[in-house]
Parts: sequence; C-alpha cells; structure tokens
Amino acid sequence: MAYAYDDQNIFAKILRGEIPNKTVAETDHTLAFEDIRPQAPVHVLVIPKGPYVTYDHFAGEASEAEIVDFHRVVAQVCREMEVTADGGPGCRFISNAGDYGVQEVPHFHLHVLGGRRLGRMLQSEE
Repeated sequence: MAYAYDDQNIFAKILRGEIPNKTVAETDHTLAFEDIRPQAPVHVLVIPKGPYVTYDHFAGEASEAEIVDFHRVVAQVCREMEVTADGGPGCRFISNAGDYGVQEVPHFHLHVLGGRRLGRMLQSEE
C-alpha cells in the first residue's frame, strides 16, 4: 500500500519550525512535545521526523535507526514524566490510524498519557 504524506500537516510544520511547541525530548530522528489540548495531566506526543502517516507505515518503511530511536525516546519520555509502569503508576499509549481510528493529523504520532487513572479505553457499543 502506498501512503500519501501531506507535508502541510501541523506536525510537519512543527518539525520545520513554522509552529512552536513545548519540546520534551528531541533527537536526530524523533521529537516529543506536550499536546496543546491535554487529555490527562501528562500528555506528550512522540513523532518521527520522517514522513510517516501511521504506525504501520512507520514500522514497515522506517530505517532501523529511526525505529530504535523512536522507541528509546518513548522510554525517555516515560522516565522523565514519571509514568513508567516499572515502579511508577503507568500510562497509556495511543496511536490512531485512518478514518476508523479517528486519526486527525496524517503524521504518525504516539500519545503518551498518564498522571491519573485513565479508565477503560473503549466503551462497548450495545
């Protein structure tokens, strides 16, 4: 499947420095920053700097260096925000993809949410 990347999405603009952000961590391949509409006391977005649309796109096409770096930054964010499950209270990771996943920005991003009990992720539809 071919993924069409829109280089005018808000995260692409953040990566180009056109829109400011509150950076939590940054490496050559990854940027982590505070969400502008936090849904929990800790709400950080972690994005690759490459043009990937969804997690499966990133996992299938990113270089090993990009993939490893991304996941190391996620771990760093969890440690720095004190939401690790190893000795800490834990957190939730969310990545929405496509229409059914209600993806709002067409650039792969991982939400790291924590700082309080979050409840069930999905409510059953009956």
